[in-house]
Amino acid sequence: MRIAFCTAFKNRLDHLRQTLPRNLAENPHSQFIVLNYNTDDGLMEWLGDRHRHEINSGRVVCYSHFDAPKYRMAHAKNMAHRAALLEGADILVNLDADNFARDHMDDFVEREFDNLDDIFLYSLMIKGKMNRGISGRIAVTKEAFLACGGYDESRFNGWGSDDKDINLRLRALGYDPVQIPPSYLDAITHNDKLRFREYPELSKETEDFFAVNPGTIVHGRANNGRTGVGTVFRNFDRTTPIRFEPLPVAANEPRVFGIGWHKTATTSLDGALEILGYNSWHWSQLDELRPAQAARMIWREMKHGRSETLERRQALSDFPIPLLFRELDEAYPGSKFILTVRNARDWLHAAARHFSTKFNPCRADWHLDPFTNKAHQIAYGRQDFEPDVFVDRYLRHNREVMDHFAGRDDQLLVMDMDKSPGWEKLCAFLGKPVPDEPYPFLNGSLT
Repeated sequence: MRIAFCTAFKNRLDHLRQTLPRNLAENPHSQFIVLNYNTDDGLMEWLGDRHRHEINSGRVVCYSHFDAPKYRMAHAKNMAHRAALLEGADILVNLDADNFARDHMDDFVEREFDNLDDIFLYSLMIKGKMNRGISGRIAVTKEAFLACGGYDESRFNGWGSDDKDINLRLRALGYDPVQIPPSYLDAITHNDKLRFREYPELSKETEDFFAVNPGTIVHGRANNGRTGVGTVFRNFDRTTPIRFEPLPVAANEPRVFGIGWHKTATTSLDGALEILGYNSWHWSQLDELRPAQAARMIWREMKHGRSETLERRQALSDFPIPLLFRELDEAYPGSKFILTVRNARDWLHAAARHFSTKFNPCRADWHLDPFTNKAHQIAYGRQDFEPDVFVDRYLRHNREVMDHFAGRDDQLLVMDMDKSPGWEKLCAFLGKPVPDEPYPFLNGSLT
């Protein structure tokens, strides 16, 4: 296995002068990727003078990114990891510029991944016994890095808990954490003034401000393929740009959107997706937010191109998801879309019951949450039930979805719920094994 230690930094040459020579000496079986993130402290001159031999042999490779006026931590780390992938690395180890990889850490990494490939290695600081600053040490396979999407650039432009976040997301994807023993961990001590030099606006925040709430880490993927995107230059060649384009979304398990109109067995689809292992959302289910509140946030956030509320889940269905199928297709390329349908007569009957206080116990409370009525206003142009308007809108939605995804059978599955759908088509579409239990049929006529 090819192991690469990935170091991204800006104006930390004083640290690298101390760490890189020792790390090279103590880890002779590894490659070191240095990402110069628009630094102006003489890094390239020092590398040319001090480490020309290692650069010529390929043990040290320096990539430079000159386009960013400010250090963006997650983006810089992702660029360094992508550079390591370009160099052919199998195992990626994040190593901050002020960190030492002691005691032949590369041998330890190789032994751990030789035994298991569904793990990741992480560091845990023991207060009073270890130097602050070692918590960012994380080692992953290239497959795990692609699966989780790297460090979350939407949440961690500045200094923060990006290491804790990726740790939790890897766990959410099913990778088992293995703690790195303290003997491999050490760091140069320095004050917070240096730590926050690029982010003076954050220097007065407390530790709580940087904490990551595990409850928000539901789905492990970040960045939707836009991981470390930008132009870099390799070693001392400043004339041949290398462009890191968005990663193929196929490298990650795609999101699944149920875009069938409400009352087309979307509750059953939600239950089926949960059985298949997806962390699925549906308006009717309990959520960390009230269902209507989550729906409102998804609607509002998608108007700006993407939704962090939506991204907490792998699969989503029910309003407002069907209303956003075009926007979702653009914002999350490579996603899977499922259109559930039923004959218009039965659908209209279910819709009439849904809008009736006699049959729907929640109907009387719709006025308590304005977005419930707004969703119907958006969908139908009205908030009260009118058969002709409703059935016309339902049929028009199905036509529009079919037209939009014409010729893309790999992205759209149409499930006719009148034909007692089973698992076969759904599992074949999603690439999942057929469960050893019946397809769920939930919520009766109010699906």
